[in-house]
Amino acid sequence: MLRNSLLFVVVLFFCACNNNAKHYVIGVSQCSEDIWRDKLNDELRMGAYSFDNAELRFVSAGDNDQKQIDQIDQFISDGIDLLIVSPNQVATITPAIDRAFDKGIPVIVFDRKTSSQKYTAYIGADNKLMGQEMGDYVARCLGGRGNVVEIMGLKGSSPAIERHTGFVEALSRYPGIRLLGSLQGDWTEQSGQKAMDDFLKQQSVKPSEIDFVFGQNDRMAVGASKTLKQQGGQQARFCGIDALPTAGGGIECVRDGILEASYIYPTHGDEVMQLAMNILEGKPYEKENPLKAALVTKENARVLLMQHEESERQSGYLNKLHTQANTYLKQLGYQRLLTLSAAGIVALLLLMGLLTYLYMRQKTRISRERNQMARQQLDFYTQASHELRTPLTLIEGPLAQLAATSDMQNASEKATEMLDIVQRNTKQLAAVVNKILDVQVDKDWKADSGAHNGAAEGLENSGAAIESTETQPTADNNGQKAYSVLIVDDNDDIRVYLRTILQDRYTLYEAADGQQGLETARKEVPDLIVSDVMMPVMNGLEFCQRVKDDFVTSHIPVILLTARSLNQHQVEGYRSGADAYITKPFQPDLLLARIDNLLRSRMMLKNLFATVLVKPAEPAAEPAGNTQAAAVPAATESFNPQQEHEFITRFRQQVEQNMSDSDLNVEAIGQEMGLSRVQLYRKVKALTGMSPVELIRKTRLAKARELLQTTDKTVSEIAYEVGFSAPSYFTKCFKDEYGVLPGDMKG
Repeated sequence: MLRNSLLFVVVLFFCACNNNAKHYVIGVSQCSEDIWRDKLNDELRMGAYSFDNAELRFVSAGDNDQKQIDQIDQFISDGIDLLIVSPNQVATITPAIDRAFDKGIPVIVFDRKTSSQKYTAYIGADNKLMGQEMGDYVARCLGGRGNVVEIMGLKGSSPAIERHTGFVEALSRYPGIRLLGSLQGDWTEQSGQKAMDDFLKQQSVKPSEIDFVFGQNDRMAVGASKTLKQQGGQQARFCGIDALPTAGGGIECVRDGILEASYIYPTHGDEVMQLAMNILEGKPYEKENPLKAALVTKENARVLLMQHEESERQSGYLNKLHTQANTYLKQLGYQRLLTLSAAGIVALLLLMGLLTYLYMRQKTRISRERNQMARQQLDFYTQASHELRTPLTLIEGPLAQLAATSDMQNASEKATEMLDIVQRNTKQLAAVVNKILDVQVDKDWKADSGAHNGAAEGLENSGAAIESTETQPTADNNGQKAYSVLIVDDNDDIRVYLRTILQDRYTLYEAADGQQGLETARKEVPDLIVSDVMMPVMNGLEFCQRVKDDFVTSHIPVILLTARSLNQHQVEGYRSGADAYITKPFQPDLLLARIDNLLRSRMMLKNLFATVLVKPAEPAAEPAGNTQAAAVPAATESFNPQQEHEFITRFRQQVEQNMSDSDLNVEAIGQEMGLSRVQLYRKVKALTGMSPVELIRKTRLAKARELLQTTDKTVSEIAYEVGFSAPSYFTKCFKDEYGVLPGDMKG
């Protein structure tokens, strides 16, 4: 209940934070009112739906410069946060825009430009480019020869100036095109009619002499077409700019043949709105933002109208959703009042919950302190155990070794009696130490310790049995020591003692802590590791875990040799990846037997892995759904056969992928696998009993044998394919491996 109440308070808090979000007022100053600007305003409103903290205020100047100036000054006086403005004319409106900018109000100039650089961003189409595109289109339609009339928009407005400039530049590239006149309009259809009527009356030009009329917007082009056709100019063609998809707009006029073409003059009010919010919220934005436009002809007019109809349908649906959302928000307001009314009750419940929480926290704290004291007690006795059992190991073990020497066998009776007294009292001292330490800990820990003592005794007896019935493999055929052991212990005397036990059987490496041990293990890759647990820098548990997780050393068995005797300590050791756990003090024979047993287990796995590596794959013989199960040896202790099988598989893949390369060597394979030459050699040797060079040769010969039995290739072809530089050497190696010549395999 307390958790739910706190969650409820958090929700109310965030709701309150949302209500306090920054609210922005954006003023939109339109130079006139027409269907193009109506569409832009609608898109601005749609774009504002994505921003709950934005308010739009629209004004229109109706093509009146002074009115637009007054409206902009009023916006400045109202303290709006951002101004979006389409200047009626370049020169007259610029000072008012500059005043807004100088007041620190961000200014977005859209559609039309200003003569000043005092604006935050501009967004709109390239009017000069539009004029050029329409000029080129008219010239192409006329085949580069004919008479053209242009009807310009409102005098002094940037679109009229730029479209005229682009149109004239385009026509200048066609000597056969004659521009009869650039008439003045004001963007309305009526101005297009009047301009054409005045032109025909004032100029000595017959309607039949006009081949093409370019209106700087569609409405003026339609007006001019009505006048010209009424006076006999039936052959003339017309084009404009805007290409609005609305009823009676430019796209419908193109579809119905009233206009030859139009040019989309994009509105993109949603992009204007997004640009405004990026500026207000301090997000990245560009100062110049050109909008893309496109030519509309009879070929694409129908498709564009269909797209517009779908867009209108989606827009209507969005408006409906927005209306519903407003209704839901009002309902949410009523619900919020009810919620606040219930807040008092919730506060009382929270108070009760808080009192309960404080009580439970106090109870938990007391329990935690008790557990901490218990852990500290355990740590103390664990440390004491380490400090006592380590010296006992260094007394009991050497005494046992001393008793077994020939000098003591031939010693006097008095010396023998004295040695017996020392050994007997050492054992009594060890028993007393164990009893004292075990009594001090909790009953559960004593039970675990007792169980462990029994298990350790059984292991000791088992180790003795193993030692008595097996022969330790200590040297290869050349008399060299076949295995290496890494000793990791911070106690110098323990390392000396272990050295006396192991040096006659194994090549030894030593390290004083886990960090040094890890570095030595990666460098030397020994066959087995004997490590203490309680060490500085890096303890034995972490060291063991790092060894088992490392790709280079994961196969190495680890024996933890420690004074930590509780059962839970053993669990920690085995969870860290240890293969064996021997407590101090210990008998040398037990350690030797355990090492012998682990090395023999690894020796059996070598044969299995060597078989897996060189045996050709036989997919059909493997069980369905478990393609590798048959090839992977069984797990032994903490040894991870799947992990080592993946290593062997990677090695084999490297050999097979580069088998035809006669220069393939251990260094190249090691580099691909992320190992040094020594690391790769010792890892492969430890897992398979063979060197990498031997395995490469055996793999090549196994592949050659498969090819000899399954293909018609010659012996020489197969020799080169599997990487032998000479067929004669291949034949010798094949005979040594399989006892027959390669040619006999094909027969």
